[in-house]
Amino acid sequence: MPVFDFKSGSAEEKKTAKCTYTTFFSEESTPSAQKPILVLDNRTRKWKHHSNGIFSNPNQCTAFEFEEEGGTCSADILRIDVRFTSLLRWLGENQIKVRLSGANREDGYAVYRIREIAFGGDSKLSAEDGFLQFMIQRLLGSSPPEEEPEEDDIEETGDEMKLTSLQSIADFLNCAGRTLPDNIRLWARRNLAVARSHEVTAEERRHAQRALSIMLNIQWKNNYFASIDPEKARKILDEELYGMETVKQRVIETVIQINRTHTLPAYGLLLCGPAGTGKSQVAYAVARILGLPWTTLDMSSINDPEQLTGSSRIYANAKPGIIMEAFSMAGESSLVFIINELDKAAAGKGNGNPADVLLTLLDNLGFTDNYMECMIPTVGVYPIATANDKKQISAPLMSRFAVIDIPDYTQEEKKIIFSRFSLPRVLRRMHMKEKECVVSDEALDAIVEKYRNTTGIRDLEQAAEHIAANALYQIEVNHVVSVTYDAQGVRALLA
Repeated sequence: MPVFDFKSGSAEEKKTAKCTYTTFFSEESTPSAQKPILVLDNRTRKWKHHSNGIFSNPNQCTAFEFEEEGGTCSADILRIDVRFTSLLRWLGENQIKVRLSGANREDGYAVYRIREIAFGGDSKLSAEDGFLQFMIQRLLGSSPPEEEPEEDDIEETGDEMKLTSLQSIADFLNCAGRTLPDNIRLWARRNLAVARSHEVTAEERRHAQRALSIMLNIQWKNNYFASIDPEKARKILDEELYGMETVKQRVIETVIQINRTHTLPAYGLLLCGPAGTGKSQVAYAVARILGLPWTTLDMSSINDPEQLTGSSRIYANAKPGIIMEAFSMAGESSLVFIINELDKAAAGKGNGNPADVLLTLLDNLGFTDNYMECMIPTVGVYPIATANDKKQISAPLMSRFAVIDIPDYTQEEKKIIFSRFSLPRVLRRMHMKEKECVVSDEALDAIVEKYRNTTGIRDLEQAAEHIAANALYQIEVNHVVSVTYDAQGVRALLA
């Protein structure tokens, strides 16, 4: 078929040009010859494993022009992963020379890698390849759009590729805009127009560009969660936590619910109990089970709701709030949100209660940041809050959580935790063998007795750190093989 030039073709030619490809939906994060990005026609000719050339505009002509020794050969695109249609159109419009890696199959040449190469046929990668690989990785990490874009929805920029900040943002929107939530895509277009406008102040342009950079560096995912192995989840819980059967059962119930619905539960967890009982450790274990990044929010240090919601762009020193910064730090929209000391949230300075700002976040309805000026999807957020005294938490907040009370450990439980968890963990961190630091049964009783009147196990963990460090000191300085502690020895050491 003839090569079609999208830039020079008339509007009528664009409407009549032939489209050869179909799209397929995939969520594969690692393409291969069996699970390619696209498939090219190879019925008349088998293509090399590594092939150079350019895409003609794939939205219309849907072909790739191979550079061969005898000249240029064109092959129709047969199928494209729907996530990559806009990227290939962008490559074609900008006539960016690329190298394909693929394999010939019965149904076509399966392309699983696209790299940019320098002009003039040199195999050395050009500087812009970093942006192309960034785009491909973002698309591979995204979910396919629910619908294919209509032709009328496709915007032309006509710009050549320049890796200035605003141009990179524009290229990103053209290549991956359809993978963004609808409201964020529209928001980004509006802010890009502001950032490029000469009819607004320099300050407004700066804020718009900064907001775009923050928003588009977050991987916005849908609310689909893959199945989790309950046995592996239980193993993680047993490795991290001793006892706490009620907590473990609640976490496994959450795992089973996710496996059935492939969505997060409607309610997060509120862990209530004395200090040092492992509430934060439960949250970290849940994040590990869900395979999500986690971020913490310390409510005891927040005394103004604006710290959470961000400040308006009308101020020169405006910035996003802590919640939006948490999304930015995580780099994706699905994360475990650990809200520490929910019962210690300050009443504020007359601007409202900071804790009440969390209500929209906890309802998974979306969160509005004053600086971003956009509703942030929160369907992938799993909140886990901790508190020492649940009586200090407002009823509306309490109703957003499944509440689990965590009692303090008994003396026997503390002995087991010290001997099986705390001390071995410290020894591993110090690269010591268990036989190098031995605590007798009488010494263990003495350690637990010393901290009888303290809640939690933090004092025990500090005692384990002190004992292990002392043993390592004696081994290195006194050249002993191992150190054994009796009751009298640990009392003297921990006095």
